[in-house]
Amino acid sequence: MMNALEKELAALIVGELNLEDVSLDDVSAETPLYGEGFGLDSIDILEIALLISKKYGFELRSDNPDNEKIFATLGALAAYVEAHRVR
Repeated sequence: MMNALEKELAALIVGELNLEDVSLDDVSAETPLYGEGFGLDSIDILEIALLISKKYGFELRSDNPDNEKIFATLGALAAYVEAHRVR
């Protein structure tokens, strides 16, 4: 079961990147962003980082040493956004 932010991010990713092969019904917090799962590549991740920066009011930097963990799964990304977003 996904929380509200995970659902919001999943819909944002699928919608903004036109991921026709990804069904929101098949996505969970454990769904990987790279490779299997969402199937994103590094360019897609850059687009998502830009969208998140605009929507949630903080910058995801390409030089962050934790990026591999942050972008590992939908749940990891949602946890990072929750901890850093501007309210």
